[in-house]
Parts: sequence; structure tokens; C-alpha cells
Amino acid sequence: MAIIVNLDVMMARRKMSLSELSEKVGLTLANLSILKTGKAKAIRFSTLEAICQTLDCQPGDLLEFSKE
Repeated sequence: MAIIVNLDVMMARRKMSLSELSEKVGLTLANLSILKTGKAKAIRFSTLEAICQTLDCQPGDLLEFSKE
């Protein structure tokens, strides 16, 4: 079982670069990159809220559950 992070999909839909999102959310490029590649073990709700607010999306647009 795995949680799939679709951050890159939402960024592409909003035509936003990782560096632009980093500036708007207030996270380092390294931390956003870890989240984007699915290597993160956890995410704070405040971070998730900031990303959702910036990308104008819902948490379910960013996170997906897979049974594989």
C-alpha cells in the first residue's frame, strides 16, 4: 500500500514551477522536491494547507491511495 503524491500534476495544471511554488509556500526547494518525488514520510497539515491554497486545490487532488 502506498500514498502517491500528485504535486507535479497539480503544478503542471497551474503552470507553476517548483521554485515559484517554493517562494509562495515558504518551503525550501529541497523539501518540496522530496514531497514531489514521493520520498517524504510525513507532511504537516499547515504545509498541505499552504500548498492547497497556493495551487487552488483540495488535499485529495495532491494525495492518492494505492493498494499496490
